Amino acid sequence: MYTIRLQDFEGPLDLLLFFIKRDELDIYDIPISRITKEFLEYLHYMRDLNLEIAGEFLVMAAELMEIKVKMLLPPMPGQEEDIDPRTELVKKLVEYKRYKEKAIEMQKLEEEQMKIYYRGYYDADKYTQEDETSQDLIKDVTLFDLIESFRYTIESMPKKFIHEIERINITIEEQMQYIEDYFSRRSETTFYELIKDFTEKIRIVVTFLALLELIRSGRIIVRQSEPYSDISIVKRII
Repeated sequence: MYTIRLQDFEGPLDLLLFFIKRDELDIYDIPISRITKEFLEYLHYMRDLNLEIAGEFLVMAAELMEIKVKMLLPPMPGQEEDIDPRTELVKKLVEYKRYKEKAIEMQKLEEEQMKIYYRGYYDADKYTQEDETSQDLIKDVTLFDLIESFRYTIESMPKKFIHEIERINITIEEQMQYIEDYFSRRSETTFYELIKDFTEKIRIVVTFLALLELIRSGRIIVRQSEPYSDISIVKRII
């Protein structure tokens, strides 16, 4: 079994904000039952992909279920009826969202300043047109966007009514080579196009993990024309 560890792995609050932004939900009136169900589904897919799940994800899952139970139960004797169990979670989300947006603004300011003046003797700071193109290609694509694409692909597979047990030896290295060979014939594709001819779920899972490794190593880049649209996979030209 392979465990995938990614730098800058998004946390549970990022996942909740992903749901809120994707479904255009009111952050002050979160549909807790629906968002809890989706949160647990994503944890299920992350386990299927053997991604390393930090303990904070499990803590958040427990917190969401506790809030859900509190909203279903009548208030305890002596407890004020107008206390919303979601209040603390909403407070965390609003505060986290504010800090995240400020961090993005500061990062953009830093990038703009690097175009004007960079540190002496630090070639990595030098801005080029090629750098801008690479940054544009991976803009606004998160791990959760990729998992959403993976989920869509799995759910689009034809359903088999006969369960067959078959041992298939597939490695991440083999599928990384498959992806690189695929891009020797074309420069751009989608994840669905990449695996549409596969019939085994395990091959799709391992190919997705191989794709994450290629993204992490900088050999493959991804882009989205607009939020929640199809994710394009592009071979990076070095």
